[in-house]
Parts: sequence; C-alpha cells; structure tokens
Amino acid sequence: MKIKILLLALSALMTCGTVLADNDKEAQDVAEFRKLLTDSLSKANVTTWTLPDSLEPNAKMNFYLGVKGDMPKDGYPVFLYLHGSGPREHEWANGLRLAKMFQDGPSMYIVPQIPQEGAWYRWWQRSKQWTWERILHILMSMPEVDKNRIYVFGISEGGYGSQRLASFYADYWAAAGPMAGGEPLINAPVENLAHVPLSFLTGDKDFMFYRHLLTKTTGEKLDSMQRLFPNEYKHRVELIPDKGHSIDYTPTTPWLAQHKRNAQPRHFIWENLEMDGLKRNAFYNLQVLEETDAYRTRYEFTANADNSIDIKVDGVKYNATWKDPHWGIDMLFSKDLTPALHGHLRVFLSDQLVDLKKKVTVRINGKQVFCGKVKSSKKTRKLSQELWGDPMRDFKHAVKVNW
Repeated sequence: MKIKILLLALSALMTCGTVLADNDKEAQDVAEFRKLLTDSLSKANVTTWTLPDSLEPNAKMNFYLGVKGDMPKDGYPVFLYLHGSGPREHEWANGLRLAKMFQDGPSMYIVPQIPQEGAWYRWWQRSKQWTWERILHILMSMPEVDKNRIYVFGISEGGYGSQRLASFYADYWAAAGPMAGGEPLINAPVENLAHVPLSFLTGDKDFMFYRHLLTKTTGEKLDSMQRLFPNEYKHRVELIPDKGHSIDYTPTTPWLAQHKRNAQPRHFIWENLEMDGLKRNAFYNLQVLEETDAYRTRYEFTANADNSIDIKVDGVKYNATWKDPHWGIDMLFSKDLTPALHGHLRVFLSDQLVDLKKKVTVRINGKQVFCGKVKSSKKTRKLSQELWGDPMRDFKHAVKVNW
C-alpha cells in the first residue's frame, strides 16, 4: 500500500541523516510489532509507535499484540479492536480482557490505545489513518496472516471508528463489527460495503447521540442495497431489546470470523469520501489519476460476461433530511447522483475479472473509452504493490481511461 501520509511526514524532515535515522527507527518499530504479533496474547505484550509530528505532535500509540491458539494452515485471522471513549487506561485494559475472552480462536489480535482523550478526538483522524495504513501494510506482508481474514470492530467510540474505517478501507476487510455506535451515513457510506459483511449491534434504548436511530438507518440502507444486489451487502444489524449502551459483545467476533474477503470483486461501488480532509486515491482495482469536479465521486465497477467493463461515474450531492435539534448536526440524508463529465482512471485487470487473451472493452457512463488487448508490464505490477501492498491484488495488467 502506498502510505502517502507517511511519505508526507518524511518529506518534512530537513536532512538525509534525519530521514535515515527515522527510517531505521521505523524498521525497528515494524520488526518489534511483527515479532510481538506472533507471541501469545496472554502475555499482554505491548509495543509503542510514535506518530508523525506533522500529523499529531507528541502523540504515541500503544498496542497490545498477540495470538490465541495454534496458527491455521492459511495463517491467522486478525482482529483489530477499537476501544471506547472512557479513561484511556481503563478502556485499553478492558479491550485486552475482551480480546482474551471472545470465542474466536485461533486468532491474532491488535488492541491499540487511543493516544489522547478529549472532545472531538477520534479513531478516524489523520494520524490514526497513518497507523491503520501502516498496520495493513505489515499484515499484508506477514506469512502468518490470512490476508483474506482481517476484521475491524469496536465498542462505543470504537463502534463509530470501526464503522467509518469499514467504509473507508473496505477493500481490505473481510467483515466489520461496530457495536453500541451509529454514524450518520455521510461519514460511512454503506455502498462501499458490498463485500464487507457488517455485524452492527446496538441497544434499542441507546438514545444518546441517536445511536439507536442511526443503527436502524444503517440497517435499512443495507436492506435496500441487498435488494438491489442480492449476492452482496450481507449484514446483521440488530437493535437489542431493552438494552441501553451496554450490550452483550460476545456474538460479534464469531460472526465476523465466518467471512472471507473477496479481494477482486466483479462488481463494487466506491464512494470516495474524505476522512479528516484526506481521500484515498485507489480502491479494489481502480486508481484515480484525475479527480472529477464533484466534492465526492461515486464509482460503480462491473466486469461483464462478454469481456467488457462498465464503470459508472457520478458526482454525489448530499441533502440533509433531518437535523439533530440539540446539537444542530445533520443526521439523516438523501443523495443525488449526477454523471461526471470528465475524469481520468487507471483500471487494473486480472484473469479473475476478464479474459486477458482477448480484447477488452471499457465503457465509462456508457461511452466506449478503450477496446483492445491489455498488455502486461513489470511497471504495472510494481505500481499495484505500491498502491495496496496486497498479494491478493498482484496486478500485471492495466489500462488508462479518460473521458
């Protein structure tokens, strides 16, 4: 994966010597992280990363790391658990307790401690994005990890965070499990979850910040998407009767563990949202080379049986339909889609998506923009690894298209 935020942080350093020192420290951090990931979780192993000052000054992220049980032949499934917003030490320790208790072994666990406390301090902000991208890069390089069984879940503030991360990094997760949360869907479009089964459990009396309402809204939207695409958008969204903010957390990880990632789906939707002011530039097998004029752009990719590719590209406009009267925050929305008039994409292809021995046709919004044989190149393969660092997306073929 191309960790653009890390590169930005490194570019701010002033001398080659400083950069080399930083790279050496990073290599040491990664080596320690990898070593402890394969040690027993029962030992409560801890490591610490210093976050880039350019993203968050004087911030450190602590992690509990480790495994439960013997490694399966395909590698460990990995669970990234995000804790709630109570006192950091208590919430982090409780995360370790839960990780040991959950019946999901054999498994590997990453239990981070949020670096700071305070209002509007969240798991999805840019310094934490740097962390998640770095972790995903490490996991994708580890032979001990099943690359198609990486899960994100969390409780309360971790429920909000895992819901956002599920949508933003949907092409990496096998499934996701927010609990006792509920984001306005402008922050976590469910359209991105076509291949990320979602377990979402919230108490039906969890009224604070309208968690019950926003959980219900997420379920209804997933229901509608599953009706449109019956083999996609698997979900279990439940309001637990007569429960407030505290619910039974044990059903989530066993449900998640049933699911495996589809790294190269023949159909997906990507609403390219900003998260703390940053967008991704690549998703599944698409790379954005030139943005459309829209604030948000929605890409719908379909690999057809006749060896053609259709990509529908639309600008997205959100319309608030209900505002929280206490905080004055827009909570519920409708959306308008308008065809994007121009843009520039690189479309990576494989034998899972098309027959590369034959001509491939690519259409954008119904207009043919490419027809021909797609050549293989080492440069394409290198680029795909820089973008995703994902052995399941080792693309050697790509075409550039613009319209």
